Amino acid sequence: MIARIGRLAGAILAECEGSYFLIGNTKEPCDWEQKGFKAPDEVDAKKTPVLALATVAAGTSLEMPRLLVHLSDEQSGEGAAHVFAERFLIVRNASVSDRLWNLVVGEAEESEVEATWLLNMPDAVWQVVRDTVLKCT
Repeated sequence: MIARIGRLAGAILAECEGSYFLIGNTKEPCDWEQKGFKAPDEVDAKKTPVLALATVAAGTSLEMPRLLVHLSDEQSGEGAAHVFAERFLIVRNASVSDRLWNLVVGEAEESEVEATWLLNMPDAVWQVVRDTVLKCT
């Protein structure tokens, strides 16, 4: 299975086998229908960091840059979305850290970045990276 992870209104949007998950709080208004989704009743990532989205139209796509992640047989799209929430969300406000996102995406602007490593990285190692990137100086 392959998961694709991109951005939507400042949050993260994960797609896996036709299922879509919103990760984190949006940072800007979103025209959900124009993007191909039914508007969620509530987006509060502090309560629900990963929110399943219902599609309303075919042709929903993730903007570039985006991450490409190969899931093992034991991993699910929703399970992977929860790992990405742990990797990218700022705990105090459940927003996506642009610094962490940019670290993983790098210089890619119009391409997919292979990021299976991020899903499989030990939590303790990512925590060191996370603490360093998010440190206020």
